[in-house]
Amino acid sequence: MKILLKIILKIILFVSLSVITQIGGIVYLLSLIISRKWNKKLNFKTLITFIGLYLLSTFLIVPLVAPNFGREKVKHSEKIKPTNFMTVLLNRNYVRPKLNELLNQTEKELRGTDIEIHYLDVNFPFINKFPLLPHLSHNDGKKIDISLIYETNSGKITDKQKSVSGYGVFENPKSNEYNQIEKCLQNGYFQYDYPKYVTFGKINKELVFSEKGTKRLIKSILKNRNLGKLFIEPHLKSRMNLKNNRIRYHGCRAVRHDDHIHVQLK
Repeated sequence: MKILLKIILKIILFVSLSVITQIGGIVYLLSLIISRKWNKKLNFKTLITFIGLYLLSTFLIVPLVAPNFGREKVKHSEKIKPTNFMTVLLNRNYVRPKLNELLNQTEKELRGTDIEIHYLDVNFPFINKFPLLPHLSHNDGKKIDISLIYETNSGKITDKQKSVSGYGVFENPKSNEYNQIEKCLQNGYFQYDYPKYVTFGKINKELVFSEKGTKRLIKSILKNRNLGKLFIEPHLKSRMNLKNNRIRYHGCRAVRHDDHIHVQLK
């Protein structure tokens, strides 16, 4: 019975690590093999081996192999940064080169402003159609989520966010705005506002949504010819008076987009 439980636990770990990081399951299997052949008494030998192999793979091996699958890491710069470093650590920060070009061009458009591009979940480094859960479409290197822009009560734009993960703190519809969220929830799409459970902690509660900053960011993104679609919640599109036909509604089967912007290539 103990052997069976150990096997089940190992299968669960393999699947979980694969789902969260793509490479974690394979690294875990390698760690088991190496720790068995490593003839040395050491507490947490498998864990130590896993951490070492995982970090080596994430920061050295994967970036070298990913271009063979048509993907590369999001290129960081003065204005392009991850909202949370866990995105990088979990290998959820890979794009096709054209998406890096889009980000670079957007950065140029934002010169002279305090607006920065803080990205959230992107794509895994390998294999088209490998799901980046919980997202429905981040599986081909063409998609990236970008944080909204916030400002202080005095109107100064800041690079800070309102949750640790970057997701889950919503800019809700005002009383005079169309409420698509309520409509989706009433129609049984219970997952529509689930990101409220994955904030990993709400922070900087004094900040407010920057309409001018987020609008400037979106208009800069829209200048890219390689942009296919941009998703944001309908009430924010109306509030910011954005009319470009590439700004679309994502549908009730997805999750609400008033805590981030979804950008994808053609």
